[in-house]
Amino acid sequence: MNKLVASSIAGLLAFMTHGYSQNTNIKTKAQQIISNEDSLLVNNDNQTVISGYGSAFYQHNKNTTLASMNLERAVLFVGHKFNNKVALFTEMEVENAKVEGGNNGELAFEQAYLRFNINPGSYLVAGLFVPRIGIINENHLPVNFNGVERTMVEQLVIPATWRELGVGYYGTSKRFPLQYSVALLNGLNSAAFEHGNGIREGRFEGNNANASALALTASLQYTVSDFKIQLSGYMGGSSGLTKKDADSLGLNNSTFGTPVYLGEANIQYNHNAFNAKVLGSYISIPDADKINEAYDNNTASGMYGAYAELSYDWLFKKNIKAQFVTFARYEMIDLNSSTSGTKAIYDGTLKQSHFLFGIGYLPIPNVAIKADVRVLNTGNANPALTTPSSTPYQSNNQFINIGIGYSF
Repeated sequence: MNKLVASSIAGLLAFMTHGYSQNTNIKTKAQQIISNEDSLLVNNDNQTVISGYGSAFYQHNKNTTLASMNLERAVLFVGHKFNNKVALFTEMEVENAKVEGGNNGELAFEQAYLRFNINPGSYLVAGLFVPRIGIINENHLPVNFNGVERTMVEQLVIPATWRELGVGYYGTSKRFPLQYSVALLNGLNSAAFEHGNGIREGRFEGNNANASALALTASLQYTVSDFKIQLSGYMGGSSGLTKKDADSLGLNNSTFGTPVYLGEANIQYNHNAFNAKVLGSYISIPDADKINEAYDNNTASGMYGAYAELSYDWLFKKNIKAQFVTFARYEMIDLNSSTSGTKAIYDGTLKQSHFLFGIGYLPIPNVAIKADVRVLNTGNANPALTTPSSTPYQSNNQFINIGIGYSF
């Protein structure tokens, strides 16, 4: 590690904790209600609450020798509990500090849904919500994951926070420590898929979503002793066109036509101060060759991502709420693990490994001070995707990240 990395990481603090969410979490010292949003689930009738979260970071890029700072996001939550059966959840998010012409900032609803309690352990949601896929998708508060950045796998393969319009059912088994969910959502837009971004740009996120193509998602969560095991899946159409337009492009316009399939599995283990988690996900787009013929967007037919993470809270045995955590994580990703058709061009830069290590400090459960180093290794650039004027590509890089996060 060079002197810049060593001097920047020393004495800086990152973090890790498991906060409360609507699903059952493994118990830790920090598990408690840490935002007003959660109070809607337990407090009295007819109340309105305001909550929120946010994060900001500094990043130094070793290869370019440049550094940047960004107010990554600030989210305001407003919810209302009408009675014990019905509640409203809304989150408004501003990304990158401001929204302006030519700026990459974004102002968007992250969630806006009604929740209908059926009986203890089961409920319906309807509106714009985040389905249960992966770990971070539901538990995306900056005080709920290790490191300054969300995991690369759950940014590029599972595009957290993945929200769509629809209706979902969440239930709990009466005989086993099992939770399950199933949801019907609008589908994706394959015309918007971007090379290097997986399916991320194909999401509608509630913005004039095309409901001619639909999607189904489901999950199972099983908790036993110190383990929580989850399986989840997604199947959705990505061509919400008229039959005439779809035929002219060689695509299938049926409800689940031009499909996208995603499977995900993860295991979390938590025992006292020690935590471990493993996650893997795979995406299959069998009609990628047809999508490429129609839109020439170099969509891969197969993509995968997986990571393993270990962490330890050195203040666990202390009779205080603070946490001091060290963690390490290894991630591997290939956003074009398989390609098909004459227009698909393999890009070695999309086969990546990320190794992260960091330390962290939460003086209280609602505030995190973070720092980590991320070491990136990729395959070589394909000359077919470069121009003579392109900057020579470097397949190895290091990023120094320092950040803060909060929730209330």
